[in-house]
Order: sequence, then C-alpha cells, then structure tokens
Amino acid sequence: MKKLIAFDLDGTLALSKQALDEDMAYLLGRLTQVAMVDIISGGDWPQFEKQVVSRMPAAAALDNLIIQPTTGTKLYRYQNGAWDRIYADLFSAEESKQIRDALQAAVQQAGYAHEQTWGEQIEDRGSQITFSALGQQAPVPAKTAWDPDGSKKERLRAWAAERLPGLEVRSGGSTSIDVTASGIDKAYGMRKLMAELRVGMGDILFVGDRLDPQGNDHPVEAMGIRSVAVKNWQDTADYVEGWLES
Repeated sequence: MKKLIAFDLDGTLALSKQALDEDMAYLLGRLTQVAMVDIISGGDWPQFEKQVVSRMPAAAALDNLIIQPTTGTKLYRYQNGAWDRIYADLFSAEESKQIRDALQAAVQQAGYAHEQTWGEQIEDRGSQITFSALGQQAPVPAKTAWDPDGSKKERLRAWAAERLPGLEVRSGGSTSIDVTASGIDKAYGMRKLMAELRVGMGDILFVGDRLDPQGNDHPVEAMGIRSVAVKNWQDTADYVEGWLES
C-alpha cells in the first residue's frame, strides 16, 4: 500500500481554477484518513486555499494533507491548528522584473497583446511567474476555445524562452506558461517532498491529467514514480473511490 498519493490540481481534481466538487472534496477527505495526500500545481497558496483547503470536509485529517504551490517551489503543512509555509524558493526583485519584461515582449511578438482578457495576465507568485493569455480570471469555456491544439501557447512559450536563457519556461494550464528557476518542474517538487517526509519513490503514487511527454505532469512519471493518467476530475474521483474500496 502506498504511503502517499500525490495529485495535480487543475484538470485532475477540479476544473481550471475552480473549487473542488463536493464529491471530490469528500473523497479527498476520506483519503487523508488512510494516507498522506499531496497536491502540487502551478498556482500560488491563495489559489489552493480557494480551490482545495476551503472545501475540505470537517472529517479530513488535515495533518495528512500537503500543499505544494508554484510547481513545488513552496510547501505548506497543517501544524498546531494552522497552515505553515515550510519553505519557499523565491526570485529576487531584479529577477522578477527581468521575467515580467520578457513576458511582455513575448506577448507583443507573438501577436497576443490585443486578446480579450479577464483580469491581469502576469502573476508574480514569488518563486514562479505565470503568464495567462486570457487573464487570471478567464472563464473555462473561453480558455478551452482559445487554443485547442496548444499551438498558440507553444509559440508564446518559445518566444519567452528565447528571452530568458537559464530559466525554465514551461507550459502550464490551458492558456498559461510558467517561468521558474532552471530545473524546476514537478519532479523537483517530488524530490523536495520526499526529503521533507523522508519517503522514497516507491512510497508514492501520482495522479495527473498531463502525463503525455509534453505535459507538465510527465516529469513525475519520468523520474520513476508510479503514475496514473486521468482525463478529468471525474476520472480521478472514480480512481480514488476504487483505491479506497480496495
């Protein structure tokens, strides 16, 4: 039996930037009662609070729930009745400005400066800077329709990567790209998690919707952690329910 079940968030546990469905929240709460549960994604802590933490049922064992925002460059645990940030690998102010400027230039060059947007496009998350083509608050249908084959996002990612040598520029959510320090991906987050909990790869099961070679969940599988591919949160709910019953 695995000691820890790790999950991607958007597309795996919930729709993009949407709160957990009641059924999903109930199943995660049950899961925390029998195993450690980790959730790792590109969003920052406030997004996790809204999508996950606020939805946890009263019976959830929060001591067994670990939150890894910004692709694992931060880690939060519930201790002594409150959520504590255990670590955070942050950019300097100079690095943050360089990244924001490069993203603005890439948007212009890729021709996306005049897209309809909902909220700010660039979000500085301290250890990760994320560009969302349609804005941070874009509705899910607009996101789905904007770039169904991923080509627009890839063009933007390539422009930004040219301007940010030495940094990681990766595909994030359906309309976003994430910029982190070199070597930062979900495998990095898993290694930090293993060090924090003193567990090995064989103790972990990972569940994600982007395990394909271009997906941001793929590095976890590539490092050797057993991984389960799902298509949406309903798939995940079915898998978790089956795991609990077994």
